[in-house]
Order: sequence, then C-alpha cells, then structure tokens
Amino acid sequence: MWLTLVSSCGGGAALLYALYRWVIPAVAQHHAGLALLWHEVMVEWMLDTVTRSTRPQRLLGAVQKNATRGDPGSVIQAIDHYCRNKEWAMNVGDEKGCILDSVVSEVNPATVLELGTYCGYSTVRIARLLPPHAKLITLEFNPAVAAIARQVIAWAGLEDKVQLVEGASGDFIPRIKEQFGVKTFDLVFLDHWKEYYLPDTKLMEECGLLRKGSVLLADNVVCPGAPDYLEYVRSSPRYESRYFKSHLEYTKVEDGLEKSVFLG
Repeated sequence: MWLTLVSSCGGGAALLYALYRWVIPAVAQHHAGLALLWHEVMVEWMLDTVTRSTRPQRLLGAVQKNATRGDPGSVIQAIDHYCRNKEWAMNVGDEKGCILDSVVSEVNPATVLELGTYCGYSTVRIARLLPPHAKLITLEFNPAVAAIARQVIAWAGLEDKVQLVEGASGDFIPRIKEQFGVKTFDLVFLDHWKEYYLPDTKLMEECGLLRKGSVLLADNVVCPGAPDYLEYVRSSPRYESRYFKSHLEYTKVEDGLEKSVFLG
C-alpha cells in the first residue's frame, strides 16, 4: 500500500514538473494570453515564494554571476541567456532589441528619454550606442526595481551616461525642462504601462519636449498592446509612423515596435 502511494506521488510530481518545465512553456510560446499569465503571474509567484527573492533580484544575480564588469555587451548577453533559459522577464529582449539598436544608431541622439526602466536592460542597450556627451534620462515608477536597475547599469559601466529617476511619468514629464535642462528629446523609448503611452505622448507635446524630427519608439504595441496609442500616431498628421513586426520577448507570440517621427 505504502509502495503504491509513494509510486503514485512520485508519478504525480514528475507529471507536474513536466508540465511546469516543458509542456506549459511550449504552449505559452505561441499564445499571447497564456504567455503573459504563465510568465508574469504564475511562474513569478512560484519562484518568488520558493526562493524568497524577486524576479529583478534574480536577474541581477545572473548579471553579477555571468557578466563582466564594464562590458555592456556581456550584461545584455547574460540577461538574454537567463530570460531564455531560466526565467522570462519583460525586457525588450534580444529580437526586438536589435530593432531598438538599429533605431538608436540611425537617430544618433544627443538626448534620450526612456519611460519604463524596469531592470535596466534596454537602458544598457541604448546607452552603449550613444555618442559622447549624450544624455539619457530613464524613469522607473517602482523604487525597488529602480534600485536593481542602478546596479545593472553600474555593472555595465554606464552609470555616467544615465540619469535614473524614480516617479510617475505624469508628474515627471512637466518638470523635465526645468529640472534637467533639456529642451527637446531626439529619441523617446516608451516601455512603461501601455495605457500611459498616449496620455504621456500628448503631455510631451504640450510641454514642448518634441521637436520636428523627434522619434518615438514604442514597445509591446501588439502584446499586451496599446491600441489607442497606435490609432493616434497612425492617424495624426503630426506623425509619420511605421510598424516593425517582431515577437514578444523570448517567445513566438507576435509583438512589435512602433516608430513614429514627430513632424511638428
């Protein structure tokens, strides 16, 4: 009886492990709703509970263990490897990251605003490509996550190129000119809460932070999506907009970046 019980428990545990490790992740690779539910809610909660740490803390640990200090490329590589093989995270990711790199190189900005730092992955991608004396201001709402991002940016050796600010975008944007001495931004990367893409874009317009030729690059415009923002930049005569089709970070779910040039 006990042998049968132990055998049944062992079989059940093996089945649960297989579901957790292979079956559900494989299905989630191709299903938007399941991918976000699985990675953003269930896996994160399970790992937080088991390890008594947070996803940003685990990601920082992967950087400190596998990346070389002062080498931004190795920091990016360490995060991508961790997120593809260990634990998904909501970075722009390697595939869309190449699109981001291309836009940064094309614009060659002197002033950059990033809305949504998270753990600093995209901050590192952008900062490493900036010309000397360029200014990158990045905003993160969550103080605990911002503390992790500062360490990731410092590990990459880019802390002198980046100014990380904590707070809400609606409060921060109107203060930028006075507080940071920036007249306009050459490039704005939107990667925070998707429902704020549109109001924050309109707020930047009102505050005169966009000049003719300023480029807005918005992530996750398909998954989880920013339909009101897309409708605005694609229909407004003030923008020339283009969609770059790609995939949700570290999955096969369709997502993309929207590049919008402000026409004045």
